[in-house]
Amino acid sequence: MFHIATDQDIINGKVTDVYFVRTKQILEAEKVNKTVKAEFIVKEFPQGRKWGVLTGIDDACNLLKGRPLNVRGMKEGTIFREYEPVMTIEGKYLDFGIYETALLGLLCQSSGIATKAARCKKTAVHRAVISFGSRRMHPALAPMIERNAFLGGCDGVSVVESAEDLGIEPTGTIPHALVLLMGDTVRAIQAFHKVIDKKVKRVALIDTFEDEKFGALNAARALGKDLFAVRLDTPASRRGNFLHILKEVRWELNLRGFKDVKLFVSGGIDEDDILELNEAVDAYGVGTAISNAQVLDFAMDIIEIDGEPIAKRGKMSGEKSIFRCPSCYSSISVPFRTSPPKICPCRAKYENLISDLVKNGKILNKDSKPKEIRDYVLRQLGHYEL
Repeated sequence: MFHIATDQDIINGKVTDVYFVRTKQILEAEKVNKTVKAEFIVKEFPQGRKWGVLTGIDDACNLLKGRPLNVRGMKEGTIFREYEPVMTIEGKYLDFGIYETALLGLLCQSSGIATKAARCKKTAVHRAVISFGSRRMHPALAPMIERNAFLGGCDGVSVVESAEDLGIEPTGTIPHALVLLMGDTVRAIQAFHKVIDKKVKRVALIDTFEDEKFGALNAARALGKDLFAVRLDTPASRRGNFLHILKEVRWELNLRGFKDVKLFVSGGIDEDDILELNEAVDAYGVGTAISNAQVLDFAMDIIEIDGEPIAKRGKMSGEKSIFRCPSCYSSISVPFRTSPPKICPCRAKYENLISDLVKNGKILNKDSKPKEIRDYVLRQLGHYEL
């Protein structure tokens, strides 16, 4: 019904570039099927950034399970740097070569989304960041988008199915459509308060018809202590100095005894906006910046054939291990099965970021729970600069 690939299409190797199909035909005809190691790296991050959040590893392992392959790599949610191999596949080329397109797709887009979410969350510091962007992408992608937004650090997601998959409650207020259909902001807010379960925080969208300041005051007077927050979704054409508008709203609410009412902001928000608006904002709804985040440009390259290190120009041959200091978070790359220096210059002992993920086609560790992965990402974030 929709123009999307099914799980079975991906498993059957139909989602692949045609030159991998032709490579398979040639190798089979020539009876060439060598044992190789192939690694996945990012040579350069978007916009000169220095790190990324790795996601899609669990999906990649699920695609490869049941095949006579070994997979080693970093675990889901690891923050990594350029030229650090995040995953290495070992096995007969014909057992996995056809999946290069799909494997890269699983890693590139999900890691791009998680990385942008992490940057927004780090910029927001203690303020909540909610993923609002699934409406900008194909609906079939919503669970993938919001899973990785959550893993990257978002505090909530808006799509119902995505939240169910994550085991959390979906987050959302009311749309402009409700206010328009009710004919009045206060009527819409009061209907929301009357009908919707009391466990849902009362957040009023205030700028459908009115000036933000007066909309906020009207909402606060209508719901009193039951009002948790007001949301400003002011169009860019009407914003002017948005920070000043927010400060004005905050001032007027405080002056009239509504100091506990939070200010939420949405509508074209990116990490640069967050940095500018933090002074006045309590939470952000971030949409397109996360859902349409620039992908991390992973490449898959053969780095060993039949036990001999070999790689194309511009790549370093041989399998690598990546060690990271748990104190200063500096990292080093060394040949596989080679020990790093015993201690980092900061005097802490290095930890190996590479572990066995799949052994002879069997996944060694079950998927971690989304909240556990998110917590792991947030613990690491404090050690990396924006």
